[in-house]
Amino acid sequence: MPHADSNKDAVRMDVTTARLLVLLLAFAWGLSWVASALALREISPWGLRFAGSGIGTATLFVAAVLTGHSLKVPQGEHKHIMVAGFLNVAAFQILSAFAQTIGDTSRAVIITYSMPIWATVFGFILLRERLNGIRLMALALCVAGLTILVWPLFAHGFPPAVFLSLGCALSWAFATVYMKWMKTTVEPLANAAWQLLFGFLFIAAGTFIFDGYPRLWPIQNTTLLAVLYVGLFGVGLAHFLWWSIVGKLPTVTASIGALLVPVVGVITSILFLGEKLSINDIIGFVLIFCAAACVLLQPNGRRPEPRA
Repeated sequence: MPHADSNKDAVRMDVTTARLLVLLLAFAWGLSWVASALALREISPWGLRFAGSGIGTATLFVAAVLTGHSLKVPQGEHKHIMVAGFLNVAAFQILSAFAQTIGDTSRAVIITYSMPIWATVFGFILLRERLNGIRLMALALCVAGLTILVWPLFAHGFPPAVFLSLGCALSWAFATVYMKWMKTTVEPLANAAWQLLFGFLFIAAGTFIFDGYPRLWPIQNTTLLAVLYVGLFGVGLAHFLWWSIVGKLPTVTASIGALLVPVVGVITSILFLGEKLSINDIIGFVLIFCAAACVLLQPNGRRPEPRA
């Protein structure tokens, strides 16, 4: 029947478009790490995150309103979104910025994207989710990868950048599990938007406490473009597009997009920032990547939340 065929073609087109957008988003998030590193050469972590999260929040709210998405939050759930916003936005962004300031961006990306494994651990503790053979193997791979990556760094003293990056992974993971633990029912796009807003407010408070005020001018054009990229694409539009298309894709397909982010982040850090991976970095990255793949690509794996 012509009508049925046209419906099937439309569905196939939607899925194909969604897959292409997931690929584009992987590059948007991956490149945002490089953009952040470039901006941090001239402005402080607090200044970058104040501007980036502010621009991103405004972009997401405007895009949601213009496209008719509901931003309503069920009664009593604002406090849970505020907790998640502190962990998933404010803590993550500030910790990652300081990690990049004092360490290599590529290494920060590698450690941060061990998040799915820590989400599995928190899920076991808080949600009583079963640790099956695949998840236990993923945890073992992750621990082995982190050990191989971190151990040589202790030869040169305590490596704070490593623990800041690990803090990013843990805060992101706990925020993700926390929202499920609290059984929140807010729509995903509204959840992302309000988390960004609350996260921005926490970052703004920290900026005025620790920096006095956002030191964003004068700056070079390259720094300005990097900040705009982080805010517009890495935070705002990326979140909007992700939650707009994620319902059209199977969890496994969406998870592949999440797995591409650290690959893009590491490769572009090498190409654009001139960073070099040691043999320990490479082995650690491979093991952590395989661990994340084990968790995300299993049939009942948790769909990842977006992360710039």
